[in-house]
Amino acid sequence: MQRLNLLKDSFFGLDVVQQQLVVGSAVALAAGGILLYAMQRRPKVKTIPLGEGWWGAGEKTLSEDKKIHPFTVKTSDEEIKDLHERIDKTRYTDPLEESSFNYGFNSTYLKKVVSYWRDEFDWKKRVAVLNQYPHFKTKIEGLDVHFIHVRPPHRADQKVVPLMLVHGWPGSFYEFYKILPLLTQNRSGVAFEVIIPSIPGYGFSEAPHKQGFNSLAAARVFLTLMERLGFSQFYLQGGDWGSLITTNMSQMKPDCVKGLHLNMCVSNRGFKVLLSMIIGPYLPFLVGFSREDVRRLFPYFEKNVWEMLRESGYLHIQATKPDTAGCGLNSSPVGLAAYILEKFSTWADKKNRDLEDGGLERKFSLDDLLTNVMIYWTTGSIVSSMRFYKENLKGNPSNRIDAKTGTFVPTGLAAFPQELMHCPKSWAQIRYRNIQSYTFMPRGGHFAAFEEPRLLADDIIQFVKKVEKL
Repeated sequence: MQRLNLLKDSFFGLDVVQQQLVVGSAVALAAGGILLYAMQRRPKVKTIPLGEGWWGAGEKTLSEDKKIHPFTVKTSDEEIKDLHERIDKTRYTDPLEESSFNYGFNSTYLKKVVSYWRDEFDWKKRVAVLNQYPHFKTKIEGLDVHFIHVRPPHRADQKVVPLMLVHGWPGSFYEFYKILPLLTQNRSGVAFEVIIPSIPGYGFSEAPHKQGFNSLAAARVFLTLMERLGFSQFYLQGGDWGSLITTNMSQMKPDCVKGLHLNMCVSNRGFKVLLSMIIGPYLPFLVGFSREDVRRLFPYFEKNVWEMLRESGYLHIQATKPDTAGCGLNSSPVGLAAYILEKFSTWADKKNRDLEDGGLERKFSLDDLLTNVMIYWTTGSIVSSMRFYKENLKGNPSNRIDAKTGTFVPTGLAAFPQELMHCPKSWAQIRYRNIQSYTFMPRGGHFAAFEEPRLLADDIIQFVKKVEKL
């Protein structure tokens, strides 16, 4: 106490200017201490290890063919004949009265789709459409990895930016065919050189022969692919599984990823999310919610949790016993079509469940939808695609290393209103620490590139231009 009194007497014994100097010095020291503490506490850029893997059949070979080989999609009369014979033997079950799509794919409308598929759909013409862009394959970690590589028309005054697009389930590389011309054309001096791989086990990419091929393995494979193509820096874009794979790529090699654009975002859960669900409906500004966030989120249980429970039955099957359910889908083309196309109906807009035709042809053409189905059918890849859920959900996803590691590359998020779950920017920032762009999209659902290619292309372009200016 005596020491405190002496300090007080000494301070008040100074003139005003001297007192101001002392106070200023104290404030400066305090500010410096706070700044130093903040710098020490500031999250440092972390990476997750690349790891290694071998997914080919049998023992790992000592050397691997690293050449890139052209690939052409092909079909045959025998393949089409077999398809038609299987279609003709389909057994249907009558739908419940006035059930629409609430019990799954309505079989009355399914018969119309199958009739078109059997008698009007021309698979040979669709194969020619698939081959309008150059396809390639290359061996990585024991697997033949399929991809499309499209370069923009040459112009002396444009900047060419490498961009990888990654699909999800039950989509394919074909989802991006409508957006490709929009990205490869010159926009204000910028055009994209686009690489679209097929996830191993999907379509024309060889399926893993060993257990454990998850999003981290896919990320490493695609990083190897970009390196093999000669790209040291590039942009990434993804939705569904593609959003997780591209996020993992950004966590593994952030120096290579100039920017990450997502049209689906799942954030880590925690106290901040829990608190914002409680306070958000009443004081949204306190938890960083906009009015649009509130409109899309609440009532939270009804709009998000309940809807996810209604729509995630497939996920539980595929994350536990994919081979059992896949056995029937791999044998019946009509069963496969119903299973896949039901997702394109409901995930485009949940209100489609109340329509007799599932609203399928409101956003898609039957030719486009059946082309995607045929990629699964002709490659026999439905089971291996379903296994990707099993490999990624063997344990608690929150305990994986990627869930515990932030993503620090410049990130752009396009929030489509009919996405399966809405992720506010304040939630996304928990996982993505460098968000440069967050856009509330005016319309569209889960299959953004397929449904709204112009909207998605415009958002990717504005994001890349913003990052390029940084």
